[in-house]
Amino acid sequence: MKTMKRLSWLLLALIANTSFGQKKQPNIIFIFSDDHAYQTISAYGSTLAQTPNIDRIARQGTLFKNALVTNSICGPSRATLLTGKYSHVNGYTLNEKKFNVGQQLFPKLLQQNGYQTAWIGKWHLGNLPEGFDFWRILNNQGQYYNPDFISPTDTTKVEGYVTNIITQFSVDWLNHRDTSKPFFLVVGEKATHREWLPDLQDLGAYDNKTFPLPPTFRDDYKNRTAAQNQDMTIDKTMRLKEDLKVHANYEKGIYGRFTPEQKKVYQAYYEDKISKEFDEKKLSGDALVEWKYQRYLKDYLSTARSLDRNIGALLDYLDKNGLADNTIVIYASDQGFYMGEHGWFDKRFMYEESLRTPFIIKYPGVTKPGSTVNQLMLNIDWAPTILQIAGVKVPADIQGASFLPLLQPNTDKVSWRKAAYYHYYEFPEPHHVYPHFGVRTEQYTLIRFYGAGDSWELYDLKKDPHQVNNIYGNKGTEQITANLKATLKKLILQYKDEEALKILESR
Repeated sequence: MKTMKRLSWLLLALIANTSFGQKKQPNIIFIFSDDHAYQTISAYGSTLAQTPNIDRIARQGTLFKNALVTNSICGPSRATLLTGKYSHVNGYTLNEKKFNVGQQLFPKLLQQNGYQTAWIGKWHLGNLPEGFDFWRILNNQGQYYNPDFISPTDTTKVEGYVTNIITQFSVDWLNHRDTSKPFFLVVGEKATHREWLPDLQDLGAYDNKTFPLPPTFRDDYKNRTAAQNQDMTIDKTMRLKEDLKVHANYEKGIYGRFTPEQKKVYQAYYEDKISKEFDEKKLSGDALVEWKYQRYLKDYLSTARSLDRNIGALLDYLDKNGLADNTIVIYASDQGFYMGEHGWFDKRFMYEESLRTPFIIKYPGVTKPGSTVNQLMLNIDWAPTILQIAGVKVPADIQGASFLPLLQPNTDKVSWRKAAYYHYYEFPEPHHVYPHFGVRTEQYTLIRFYGAGDSWELYDLKKDPHQVNNIYGNKGTEQITANLKATLKKLILQYKDEEALKILESR
């Protein structure tokens, strides 16, 4: 990483100026969704659903196949985006706390260097934003229907569907911004967060499709203590009423916000059709679990359908207003998500489905259309990359590195990380995933669970891509394990994670 940080400023400046010369700094739109699994994006090869507008960004830009997060959970991922630092350094390790917005945030540096900045949509960091000339954010997690939006002056309930509203607010801001300045806009999407309420027009969009069960759907978690003790299964944790809308109470909670017209459409679909079907089937055992899985995917993908459609509306706006050629568009999620793999939903674990997140960037004149990057890129790298793109010097205390060199030809010759560090903290609620840290290389994942779940796990991703065979302690893995532990300690020291170092050296 030290080699990466010593990359010539001249080289990076040349990259940033490839298409724009010395004319002006590029605009940047960062579309940041919530819990959107790469397994559900057709640009990533998914056959579950088509995402034509996310794919449109990929066709015009670069798709990262190994974009990883450093702590797979919503708020901490946003804090890492803003700071370019690990959770233990930026101070936001857990959800539902108050993030220190007074610290160094890269949008503040953009402001100081001539950018107009805005964050619209989900924020979910406890405190009100700093570093933005304009912000209009959802209250906490936000609501799918008729959500409350907080601005510097008031909190207002806005009628409509949240994804459509976020797009409209974003377009309104773009229409009224100071056109003498380049802009940086975060479009913070609520979708596809639990409880997966689709837009009215998308209800039933996948009802004629039966989804295949993932290969690990009936995982028995053999030789994996942490997986045995989690509470995030479709079988036991996913709720029929709240999550799958079977005989939902339409008079309170999330449905209490509905207008009479919205409620009528929802009841006609979920009560008169879905709940009736459920009652008639009288399901139990494996049949019930598989029915829950099908309903989960249908609601989740229908919610994602609106997300993709609204991304298309933003891309169309850029095209129609002459902004596309000088606007970088990034699409990412705050982390990955389980779509039935291991029988789960949610995220948290340092397994591939939650560790990897979609990340696609369209940088006109720089990204080769339809290109991919295989190197290990982390969400601590997002902030320094945006700063480099904007021509702003990256502060020395930012822990990530600009990935701009990876957007150029012959990336195999670029000096880049060969291993990635991860640390997850939140326990026991809400899903009883033991805290853990670990290292991921191109071939291996080594994980150290600590606290009540004290154990090690080791996976060979080439031989065991689904991570069901924990080979830690197996004969013949001694040297591999020793090398990985040495790499893990090196990364812990590099990123100054004193808590992890103490645990690592405790035995």
